[in-house]
Amino acid sequence: MKNLNYDVAIIGAGMVGATLASLLSRSGFSVALVEAFEPRAFDADAEVGLRVSAISPGSSAILDQAGAWKLISAQRVRPYRRMQVEDGVELDPLLFDAPVFNLESLGTIVENALLQWSVWKVVTGGGLLDVFCPDSIEGMELCGEKNRVVLKSGKILNASLVVGADGSASRVRKIMGVRQDHHAYNQHGLVAVVGKQKPNPGVAWQRFLAGGPLAFLPLADGRSSIVWTRPSVEAEGLMAMDTGTFSSELDQASSGWLGRVESVGPRASFPLSMRLSECYASRRTVLIGDAAHVVHPLAGQGVNLGFADAAALTESLIAVRLAGGDIGSTPVLHKYDRWRRSESEAMAFGMHGLRSLFGVESLSPLRRAGMLLVKRSWTIRDMFLQRATGLAKNAPKLARGITLRELMQP
Repeated sequence: MKNLNYDVAIIGAGMVGATLASLLSRSGFSVALVEAFEPRAFDADAEVGLRVSAISPGSSAILDQAGAWKLISAQRVRPYRRMQVEDGVELDPLLFDAPVFNLESLGTIVENALLQWSVWKVVTGGGLLDVFCPDSIEGMELCGEKNRVVLKSGKILNASLVVGADGSASRVRKIMGVRQDHHAYNQHGLVAVVGKQKPNPGVAWQRFLAGGPLAFLPLADGRSSIVWTRPSVEAEGLMAMDTGTFSSELDQASSGWLGRVESVGPRASFPLSMRLSECYASRRTVLIGDAAHVVHPLAGQGVNLGFADAAALTESLIAVRLAGGDIGSTPVLHKYDRWRRSESEAMAFGMHGLRSLFGVESLSPLRRAGMLLVKRSWTIRDMFLQRATGLAKNAPKLARGITLRELMQP
């Protein structure tokens, strides 16, 4: 069978992998995108999906350059301009308002199914890259200045760089032999769509409780998507409750915010863990998104870290091409590895520390002191928001408003 040659072969066309594929193909790279399953078409008339993401302004800028944000924002999404954080024993909430920090919004709540379908439509409809679906990686070996990727279909792809964007159980990572540190939290995140007496006014509300936080994320129809973190055994109990009993438990946990619970849709739960790869790049291969790192969903930063990976890699490869270099060379990959590993580890351990601080009742005086300090310091709140919104100084240029066209200028 004839070998096919590309600059970059991306394994995995989830939200992050497909975004990277669009960014690179729009930058003039020849790209192959390999995906095992075509996503289901998004149905705007169906019930709101259980899995949603809080897309940061930095990530929406990246998705805009990938050609997907217009498709996404035209559907049932909900921007939010306020974030309200409460301690279970602290009555005075910590507030973050977008206008105070010269931001239009703090983020946008988007259904994962809509994100996935939108970026898939972009990469399959533009004709700028080759998509191999359904297909998956069978093996990979380094051959000189190319990686030789063998697909289960028998096709062979030769690429200067291979990107593993194939999720937390990454086949690419296993082929690379990259070890991961894994911490299981013995917690589950319970998700559901909930309606209260009063509609959610566009506020991302989070309350820290013993055992884990409870978050209400605003939806376009006034309801909220909840993420309730509980110890695994307790989460099982909540899943088994009838709707009335569950609503009563949720009323108590949410302390009357927006009134009582009036409707609860289907529930689901998923285990929480932290996974950090020992390296993100070697031998003409790079890991991005969940293939590289999985963090606690405390601040909703998992998918945003993945979009930042895609933008950072695009920025790095464009710079190398402009300099006439080899996009798969060791110095290029080491630079990317240091950049993104430091960012994701800072976020992962930061969320790990916050989880520990808010999960131990004996530390409540320390929590109150910390929240009081943040309330009184605009500088600390600004630093927190810059990172949470994906606009910090070390963020990729695409997240900070620089366009692909500008990046490609000599």
